[in-house]
Amino acid sequence: MFAPLSRREFLSRTTSAAAAAVMLPRLVQAPGMFISLNGAVTPGIGPWPEAARLAARLGYGGIDWSVGPAKAAGLEATKALFAELKIKPTITNLPMPRGYPFGGDDAGFQVALEPLAADAAFAAAIGCQKMMVVLSPASALPKEDQRRLVVARIGAVAEVLQKSNIRLGMEFLGPLYMRTPAPPPPAPPPATPRIPFIWTLPETVALAKDCGANVGAVLDVWHWHHAGSTVADIIAAGKSRIVHVHVSDAKPMAPEDVRDNMRVLPGEGAIDLSAFFQALKQIGYDGGVSPEPLGRFPPGTTADDAAKQAFDATAAVMKKAGL
Repeated sequence: MFAPLSRREFLSRTTSAAAAAVMLPRLVQAPGMFISLNGAVTPGIGPWPEAARLAARLGYGGIDWSVGPAKAAGLEATKALFAELKIKPTITNLPMPRGYPFGGDDAGFQVALEPLAADAAFAAAIGCQKMMVVLSPASALPKEDQRRLVVARIGAVAEVLQKSNIRLGMEFLGPLYMRTPAPPPPAPPPATPRIPFIWTLPETVALAKDCGANVGAVLDVWHWHHAGSTVADIIAAGKSRIVHVHVSDAKPMAPEDVRDNMRVLPGEGAIDLSAFFQALKQIGYDGGVSPEPLGRFPPGTTADDAAKQAFDATAAVMKKAGL
């Protein structure tokens, strides 16, 4: 819950937000890439559509949204909301039950797949053409067996999504600890074996090509950096296989010490974000860029403050890169 604002505080914040919306977004977001609000920077924001209103208020060009709350609000109401706010529904998580599409047996997967056509049609109707799913960098199966399973499952998903002209991005996970056979102490060993699978951009793109023409990678610069990927990998992937972009930064650390919640804001770390964004510009990427600095904001940071810091930092590195 937020404390009530005085009239003076309200006018001050409204004026500041309006100035940001007029000046900075036009500078770095049009045409081409635009900054999209991600849930990682909106702690305690409250129910939908408060995050969308926050995104619009701070000058974001879009929002990473969720199918469930938007469908509950209704198609026409959701379309009207985005029209009113003048932001884009950038990308949503693949709306399948927990554990799918990669877990469970084939019969269960087919049942879980059934509602997807309606969800895809809803997404397309509000103007969203992208969904994403996280690709685990380790599995209980040998790599080739897991690859066959992923190609079969994601291929079936892609076929459904294609009917609504929706692209699917698979987010690869780069840090070493995520793909090791066992977690470091004091964590208990896993109940099933953990066999390294896919954690780099080139292998994710190759996998995507086998899954369908509308499948590609979610390119998170944090995972790209910790996977040892390169600018050349981005250029080789090309625009058609980069579905969405997450951005944060990383401080220099030994690979074995890296954890996912140790990110910092863009520009606060050691990643060459200028080269990263210039590569995206070179391939003609023109989608959303979502700040995702997990672990950066201390407890008690408001959604407004976190979202504003994330926007300003991302805008600054994009401007520095010449966007």
